[in-house]
Amino acid sequence: MQMRLKVVPLFSLAVVLITALIPSRSLAAEVLVVADTQLRPAMEIISGIKKSLGRSLKIIPPEEARQGLKSVVEKEGTRVVVALGREALTEALTLPSHIPVIFDMVVVPPIITRPNTTGFYLATPVREYTDLIRKHLRSIRQLAVIGSRDQLTLLGRGEGMAYTVRDTSEFVATMRRLDATDAILLLPDTSLLTTAALGEAYLSSFRKGIPLFGVSERNVREGALLALVVDMVNVGRLIGDAAAKALKGDDIGQLPPSPPRKFDIYLNTATARRMKIKIPDEMVRMAKRVYP
Repeated sequence: MQMRLKVVPLFSLAVVLITALIPSRSLAAEVLVVADTQLRPAMEIISGIKKSLGRSLKIIPPEEARQGLKSVVEKEGTRVVVALGREALTEALTLPSHIPVIFDMVVVPPIITRPNTTGFYLATPVREYTDLIRKHLRSIRQLAVIGSRDQLTLLGRGEGMAYTVRDTSEFVATMRRLDATDAILLLPDTSLLTTAALGEAYLSSFRKGIPLFGVSERNVREGALLALVVDMVNVGRLIGDAAAKALKGDDIGQLPPSPPRKFDIYLNTATARRMKIKIPDEMVRMAKRVYP
């Protein structure tokens, strides 16, 4: 039996070869995420973005972005950049303004003049705490809030008794003299909440029997009564929603930076017992984790 060879025209063969050599635009990463994937919060946010967006993502570390973020964007055909963390945001802000930039993993939003830029921040607004108190901790009638002027302006908005401090010495002095309050809320300023300053705050809290509301799970583990901690996966969903709008052509620069919307509750029932604070069963059931 004779086998017949199929002759492929040279023109058709050339088209096949050229097509194989040219990267497919359909495989382009429309959304580029600049993030340190060694950080658990970053990975949780990325997980939420994937759940919400449902499109291809490319993730690069800030180190690679420093070497030439614009060239990566051009190579990948990127249409939206997500910057997680201040280092990533610094690099993203250098991109041409037609590229939408969405940021997160900053405690409070920096002042940004670049158009087509928006984001979310990780600090919990004071209102979230006052709402929780009204619903579940009605024995706490007066809340003192300690933080820097900028954080009180952004997060306080008239909630609680505000105490402005500029450094750790003022923070510690304010903790020591606060007596006429039922609870004290700390705002997330790393320059104020040093290990030594927090040690003084816990000591003052237990001496006076005035509970602290912290900013992290670690604060609760160390003795704060409770903390409302941002749900990072939900933050990722919000970023994914914003990225979807940007991909449709919306001007996301018209959206102001926003606080998170969903939080996990951490409780320390040993602190509650020591300070004779009744924690409702419903609140315990709501908590993601209860210490000790």
